[in-house]
Amino acid sequence: MSGILETSPAVAHPATPPEETVPDWVKCDGCGTPVYGKRWLRHLRCCPECGHHGPLTAWERLRLLLDEGTLELLPFSVTQADPLEFTDSKPYPRRLTEARARTGLPEAVLGAVGEIDGSPVVVACMDFRFLGGSLGSVVGEIITRTGDVALARRTPLLLVTASGGARMQEGALSLMQMAKTSAMLARLDEAGLLTVSLVTDPTFGGVAASFATLCDVTVAEPRARLGFAGRRVIEQTIGETLPPNFQTAEFLLERGFIDFIAPRESHRAELGKLLRAALPRHPEPPPTPAADRDRADEIVVRDPARLPHDDPHGVVRRARRISRPTTLDYAALLLEEFRELAGDRVSGECPAIVGGLGRLHGRPVVLIGHQKGHDPAELARRNFGMPTPAGYRKAARLMRLAAKLGLPVITLIDTPGAFPGRLAEEQGQAVAIAENLKLMAELPVPVVAVVTGEGGSGGALALGVANRVLMWQDAIYSVISPEGCSAILWQDPAQAGRAAAALRLRSPDLLELGVVDGVLLEPDGGVDADPATAAHRLGLAIRSSLDDLAGLRGDKLRTDRHARFARYGAEYVISAPAADLAAERTVS
Repeated sequence: MSGILETSPAVAHPATPPEETVPDWVKCDGCGTPVYGKRWLRHLRCCPECGHHGPLTAWERLRLLLDEGTLELLPFSVTQADPLEFTDSKPYPRRLTEARARTGLPEAVLGAVGEIDGSPVVVACMDFRFLGGSLGSVVGEIITRTGDVALARRTPLLLVTASGGARMQEGALSLMQMAKTSAMLARLDEAGLLTVSLVTDPTFGGVAASFATLCDVTVAEPRARLGFAGRRVIEQTIGETLPPNFQTAEFLLERGFIDFIAPRESHRAELGKLLRAALPRHPEPPPTPAADRDRADEIVVRDPARLPHDDPHGVVRRARRISRPTTLDYAALLLEEFRELAGDRVSGECPAIVGGLGRLHGRPVVLIGHQKGHDPAELARRNFGMPTPAGYRKAARLMRLAAKLGLPVITLIDTPGAFPGRLAEEQGQAVAIAENLKLMAELPVPVVAVVTGEGGSGGALALGVANRVLMWQDAIYSVISPEGCSAILWQDPAQAGRAAAALRLRSPDLLELGVVDGVLLEPDGGVDADPATAAHRLGLAIRSSLDDLAGLRGDKLRTDRHARFARYGAEYVISAPAADLAAERTVS
């Protein structure tokens, strides 16, 4: 279909948008309330009573998203496409002509470049009015060429979707557009460019099963529907009554398939935040001021003799205090413009692990950490900080995003351990942890891990394979809880204090054993007594560690990480001479 896009003939993108028209009164499709037309427009075609988001044209969407004066349409001109000479109740060319007359558009998508909140971006924006936003050969070609522009300009790509699916009038050729657009996104992945999908209502079929769900970050408008088969098709095919919120953004967020829901008025701010956090191949941040490095050296202890050897069981109790700051607390205190991302894109959303993009002292980073809570309700909702496989797979997804964009990874560890329930085992808990260990070992970006509370077993280590590992003075890190150890080895849970001492799980013990590289001194009364000071100290320590790693790239970062973990136990195994090993093999 190489001839469907030309530089000159037939139908070109309109140079200026059509005039907005709206009736005096608009009936909300969500709640049925009549809304004054001008008020409807002021609210961006959203109902001021129930929040229902009405449809926008592609022009309206581009003007809403892109900063004033930055919008530039990509110069695609479209020739007629009727590869099957298809006719239903009317010939396909007539349907195209009528759609063009009705919408003022040459096809169901517009390609553009511009800026969002000051950050450059390339956008492909679909319009549902044009044959239901269906994915035909021209639409697929425009989206692919728009992605190629993003690649050439080294600029993030935003895809705004609104579609009923692949275009029937073009048969298998429309199906091929799913593969073509997906291959385009693979090229952007290889180039390390951020891709974002903004899902609007509705997005179904071949669009949902290709570029709409393949981007690094997926954002949806409230109650936007996204799915492969539509509700009516499913109910008629299998005879099942579906829940009212089926396939809505809210439904999908709970199940781990989108990152977050953004009301229309927040799109520019939220997207701008993402774009700033993921500037492609951003310049190296300025070095840490000498005073801050000196301060970091003061608060990060590397000599175990400088640390008090408190009662081990008392340290365990302090590490578990629910008043200690959580990952989200540190994110709010430490990072500029933090945007939490959700979902593992496979099985669900686990609230016991949180993560997202932000900037630490101006440096874009990916932050991932365990999340407990400060009250019984939040503790229960977050599973007491014990992740399911979905949590570890979400963490893996964010680590891969960090690797793609070249961003450092910061992990904050605070968990009793991985969730030990039946469902977690059925979903592959051990496999999810193992995959994270291997992934972290191979990440081509700097990784700094900090144990902020409990470091419990493999559930903690799944976020702990780092170039630099730090811990708070009153944190703990152990293969098992003292209670579990005492129950198994002493067969007496009352021996938990004795087990805590034997496990050597305190910060001075772990520093002496070389499990951690440094211990952060806590403010008087602990990190929960002064969270702001604690966050400041944590930020200085992480920044100093990232500065130390700044000269390493790719393979050297991996080698550094491999060497760090290879040393544990190496002194206990003495290799036989190579000649002896060869002789043993010959005899056997």
